[in-house]
Amino acid sequence: MLPPERRALILLLTLAVGGQGVRVLANRAGDPPGQIRLLPTLTDGSPAAQRDSAMHQARPLTPGELIDADVAGPAELARLPRVGLALAKIMVADRQAKGPFGNLEGLDRVPGIGPGLLRILGPHLTFSRGSAGKAVPAARGAGLGTAFALPPPRDVAVAEPGRPDSVLNVNRASAVELERLPGIGPSLARRIVADREVSGPFATLDALDRIPGIGPKLVARLGRLATAP
Repeated sequence: MLPPERRALILLLTLAVGGQGVRVLANRAGDPPGQIRLLPTLTDGSPAAQRDSAMHQARPLTPGELIDADVAGPAELARLPRVGLALAKIMVADRQAKGPFGNLEGLDRVPGIGPGLLRILGPHLTFSRGSAGKAVPAARGAGLGTAFALPPPRDVAVAEPGRPDSVLNVNRASAVELERLPGIGPSLARRIVADREVSGPFATLDALDRIPGIGPKLVARLGRLATAP
């Protein structure tokens, strides 16, 4: 037999013996001959599983789908419009520290969420820790073509003679309500609420000038729209 043919024969025999050895090692004791063993399924940490999980979390909200802001995790909250994963984690951290939001106004306490974002989120939210523990839609009746409006102020009194508009009590108003006043934005409204909680109620409307960013001109501007007693 020529040397090249001998080498080819030796190679074939080696492959046959090696294949048989692999087969013996792969089979478990007690398996019938010819048993086919499937590869293990993907684990949760595998790239494919992570890809499928990311696709599930990134899916858009379906029409009419509501997310419970009082129990949803960061991944679900991040599906809301204009809420990324970073803000969703802040929402969950706030909820864990201060308790459930209960309603849309309670969500306003989260840094980074203001009236504009609340209007966008309202039709997509529900709160299972609302009054009497029942799920409360953030915006009842809000649907396609229906504008979302924030709840009416709780402490707005009936307009008095000589006053052009309703009067807001700055000692009881929430940050959302304070933002309706001229010259008061989200940041300034939160400062008023924070100062009120630390230093107590404002004795007069002029006491608002203790807030950084509020001066005599702004106080005078608010004189016919707000009250402090």
